[in-house]
Amino acid sequence: MVSMTEAPGSPAIEIRHCTTLEEYQDCVRIEHVTWGPELAEPTGMFVVAHHTGGQVLGAFDGTRLVGFTLAVAGVRRGKPFLHSHQTAVLPEYRDKGVGRLLKLFQREDALQRGINLVEWTFDPLELKNAYFNLVRLGAIVRRYIPNCYGITGSPLHSGLPTDRLVAEWWLDSERVKALITDTPMPVKGPTERLPVPSNISEIKATDEPAALRIQTGLRGQFLRAFANGQVATSIESRVARVDYILEPATALAGLHLPIFKEE
Repeated sequence: MVSMTEAPGSPAIEIRHCTTLEEYQDCVRIEHVTWGPELAEPTGMFVVAHHTGGQVLGAFDGTRLVGFTLAVAGVRRGKPFLHSHQTAVLPEYRDKGVGRLLKLFQREDALQRGINLVEWTFDPLELKNAYFNLVRLGAIVRRYIPNCYGITGSPLHSGLPTDRLVAEWWLDSERVKALITDTPMPVKGPTERLPVPSNISEIKATDEPAALRIQTGLRGQFLRAFANGQVATSIESRVARVDYILEPATALAGLHLPIFKEE
């Protein structure tokens, strides 16, 4: 399948499955560029994902791998889903629509296999990722995992606990169909806003105690809201802050959420 990047003047990008050791090794090299070797998965993880019902999807500029998505297969209450563990794009190809092309190909491939749900985790303080996940893809969030991967020495984590939100991407829902075509969904119920300073990336890089206070406060707000049946559905920029928008789980436009239970 050949897909064109969304930014004008960008190169033609082909999205397809990676199937060879050489391609998996190229994925590992992109991991190192993106996160450093400490957080990289080994080549064997890509092999296992490919052979056990997961996905290893590559974005190719000609013969060059410039981005990838790695997902593993899961089953919850007897129904299959995919956990999308990593998506990475080389720096010179970012902000050109390559990541979105990878996710849209992931959606098409999953639906062809009868899979209606893809999940992944993301840092609630990474606001650009949150906008991409909620607004551009139509994912929703109702779970928060404190310190999901433990505190690491990676500079990307700034010494903070690796708190993560869990994105649920209900692939065949009217909500997702609307948002991937840039059609906003109406808000049916009352909303709640959880604010984050718009300069949180700068705070994380320069003032770890302040970043930890912000993270801790946001964690408490999310956990309380989720316990009360709220779901994060969008994110909006304001003057000096960015707000997560939460709606009642029972009143989401274009999506009827099944009850979630940990197994």
